[in-house]
Amino acid sequence: MINLIPKSERKKMTLDFRYRIATLFFIMLDLCLVIAFISFLPAYFFSTVKEKTSLSRLEAQKLEKLPLFDQQSLDAIKGVNKKLNLIDDLEKKKFVVSEKVVQAILERKRADIKITAIQYMNLGTEGKKINISGTAPSREVLLLFRQSLEEDSRFKNVDLPISNFIKGSNIEFSLSLMPA
Repeated sequence: MINLIPKSERKKMTLDFRYRIATLFFIMLDLCLVIAFISFLPAYFFSTVKEKTSLSRLEAQKLEKLPLFDQQSLDAIKGVNKKLNLIDDLEKKKFVVSEKVVQAILERKRADIKITAIQYMNLGTEGKKINISGTAPSREVLLLFRQSLEEDSRFKNVDLPISNFIKGSNIEFSLSLMPA
């Protein structure tokens, strides 16, 4: 088939076709934007009405006087405050195991003494008590450990019962002391 359209006419027709496609694209884009705008209008109006009613309610609540608490409410508040104060007081009186105390015991421990347990007890008005259990190879080593704890100013009373000295070697001991 022979193309009888001149070249200049063909270029003009191609350009016209592209203009029509671009025009159709922009018309469709405008149509989509108009539809989107129309579909968002109800939500916009609903949110503005909701905002206005919320603001009017807020203003009305600001103008209202606050009701006075009745005696039952005041008693409930006092009860809760009393319970909270009790918890705070217990927290303040709580005996916190100090790393310094454990470190002091381990500093005074000889290499051949093995500590198996360290127990902390709060004796109320009498103070706090620390019990140490372990094994010592001999009476002399155990006595030196007790003397080194007595020399430490962080402990005020070191009690090593005489029953710990019954065995001559591989002694399982129990020692109690009071922190200063």
